[in-house]
Amino acid sequence: MTLGFLKSKKTPKKSPLKARPLRNAGQSLDEKIHTIISEEVGSYAAAFAIASFAILYEWMRWYSKFPPHPVVITLAMGPIALYALARILLYRRRLKILRQARDGEKAVGQYLETLREKGYRVFHDVIGNGFNIDHVIIGAAGVFTIETKTISKPERGSCEIVYDGEKVAVNGFTPDRDPIVQAKAEAGWLREFIQDSAGRAVKVRPVVLYPGWYISRQPKGAEVWVLNPRNLPAFLDHERTVLASEDVKLLAFHLSRYVREGSITSFLTLGLI
Repeated sequence: MTLGFLKSKKTPKKSPLKARPLRNAGQSLDEKIHTIISEEVGSYAAAFAIASFAILYEWMRWYSKFPPHPVVITLAMGPIALYALARILLYRRRLKILRQARDGEKAVGQYLETLREKGYRVFHDVIGNGFNIDHVIIGAAGVFTIETKTISKPERGSCEIVYDGEKVAVNGFTPDRDPIVQAKAEAGWLREFIQDSAGRAVKVRPVVLYPGWYISRQPKGAEVWVLNPRNLPAFLDHERTVLASEDVKLLAFHLSRYVREGSITSFLTLGLI
């Protein structure tokens, strides 16, 4: 039995999984947060700790009547400590924004999962060439790319988003990055991918979701939907059927294969993109 056990240890093994799991909602943001914490904040935190220790140590020597050089150490290490602290505070703010965006994507992703009951295929965090699509849903009503915008709301006063079919105003202010242009670009990329991969010319509807915000109007005929997530099912229900169940399976298969590949490189190699 011992020999058999030793022999089995030398036998090559492989994972029981035949394919990589699909990506989770907010996974790209989780990866960014991890990178910032491990590679950026960690180094500045270490620099801040070393500089602060050196300064504190010299002042303790001075207080204890040992030959001190606190001024020299303060002048040498002070700028390092202040710079590291400033960078840590900057990354702290960035991490707060990223975590809010990640939580918004996860919340919307969990809400979109309920659409599976209506026959929709749901994908999260689809990686493109230098960007990602938060969510993609494929069903009888067609193919939809979904961009989630989790924006902080004022504690008091109005919380309203106005959409005129071309531009979005959040409480009267225009976002720095135009969500309509972004959503159209994502939908265009997915439309080209489906054409090249599945050989099907399919219309892709871009959608922008604002969790927790009131959308005052939705212009008729607008190419991009701008909605609160809870209004999306009603909009989908009013769309006519454009994809048969076989088409939904086909498009979902091609997108699923791409997502499981985990990289655009493999599809470039296959000549599909």
